[in-house]
Amino acid sequence: MNVVVFGANGPTGRLVTKQAVAAGHAVTAVTRHPEAFPLRGEGLRVLRGDVLDPGSVDEAVSGQDAVLSALGVPYGRKQITVYSQGAANILRAMHAHGVRRFACVSSSATVPHADPDGGFMFERVVQPFVTGVIGKTLYDDMRRMETLVQSSDVDWVIVRPSGLFETPAVTEYRVAESHVQGHFTSRADLADVLLRQLTEDRFVHKALAVATVAERPSMLKLIWKEGLAKRR
Repeated sequence: MNVVVFGANGPTGRLVTKQAVAAGHAVTAVTRHPEAFPLRGEGLRVLRGDVLDPGSVDEAVSGQDAVLSALGVPYGRKQITVYSQGAANILRAMHAHGVRRFACVSSSATVPHADPDGGFMFERVVQPFVTGVIGKTLYDDMRRMETLVQSSDVDWVIVRPSGLFETPAVTEYRVAESHVQGHFTSRADLADVLLRQLTEDRFVHKALAVATVAERPSMLKLIWKEGLAKRR
């Protein structure tokens, strides 16, 4: 299958690209800085492009069978539009070239759920702080992206991980429609789930939640690494 990956040079995008090539797909990895992209090899095309540039998105989507979006930006106080504008450009190009399959990464924080196992600290302090303060502009734009995708006529899947962390390889994880119990998702597991949406139909036109069960990182360290430390 011919697959294009947007956000390919991010930590999740690199894993998606690597796994897709290993699975035998012909992969186009889109990045603004192809010279810094660490992966090379047969079956991989590294293309300079910017998801905010409709022309480069059109070029990347042309001739593809499916589109995967692993776009990611750090938390910030300024308005974020990468997710929604990027999705709009991708969907426009897919329509122009007759590409049907689309899977994109969003977040469980776009639709926070009460967690009976989360405890007071998570429910009343951590989750409101992440979704309403340090990540507010990011999650607002993710919601705009989800609205655009859900109203499109392509065969879409929205993948919602929880707090992202690193594992050396794919681990044991759970998936469910809309929401699944669990505060964390391994990036390797997220990449595996995203890649499966190329050929599986179970979650087409649905939001898919994924949570890792094999490992559990420190909540405070995760917030620091993914949010506060990136502001420096």
